[in-house]
Amino acid sequence: MDPSDLRGLGRRGAPRVHAVLQREDVRCGRRRVARLIRMAGLQGRHHRRRHRTTVPDPQAGARPDLIGRDFPPDAAAPGTRWCGDITYIPTEEGWLYLATVIDIASRRVVGWATADHLRTELVADALKSACRQRRPAREAVFHSDRGCQYTSAEFAALSAQFGIRLSIGRTGQCWDNALAESFFATIKRELLGTRPWPSRALARTAVFDFIESWYNSRRLHSSLGYRSPAEYEAALAA
Repeated sequence: MDPSDLRGLGRRGAPRVHAVLQREDVRCGRRRVARLIRMAGLQGRHHRRRHRTTVPDPQAGARPDLIGRDFPPDAAAPGTRWCGDITYIPTEEGWLYLATVIDIASRRVVGWATADHLRTELVADALKSACRQRRPAREAVFHSDRGCQYTSAEFAALSAQFGIRLSIGRTGQCWDNALAESFFATIKRELLGTRPWPSRALARTAVFDFIESWYNSRRLHSSLGYRSPAEYEAALAA
């Protein structure tokens, strides 16, 4: 087994450990894997969200929900439906905020940005990053919560510039943006919650490595048939 494939195994649950073993032709059942994990006294990491990043703007205009909690992978439409959100990373220098743009079809993080503030510039930089790396389809949809950054006139103008339609979930309904929430739960469990972060620069470098070198290219996703986003997209292209 490639040593790099073991990254995160100590924080994974039985289904994903079993999938990795199967890829390496190790014959065993999922229940046996679960039993051995329990016998070893291991369990997955859990992270409890404590810092609020979603602050609705009561003056923001109404926008529709164009996703409707429909987050399963869509093999026919990569690049047409994106979602994103903001989370926080505590460091000894203060908070570092991470904004993401995720392709719903392949689970790939197609754009992201970090900053020491929660201004609209943060989510705008993440969207610009996504559009630079991946040209979105005409009238692609970007879905988010009702945070004031996403409902601002500045973000609406940027989205219109790229031909992107904005979609927003309901207030206080985390399931309306479940895919973005799921990514943050994963990165906190497998990276951010595993150690203290002395500086914002060190945390940002770790986030870059996690997303670009691991999550997008090597981490197995159960919703993709235990393939990485890169493998899934390659299969679609083939």
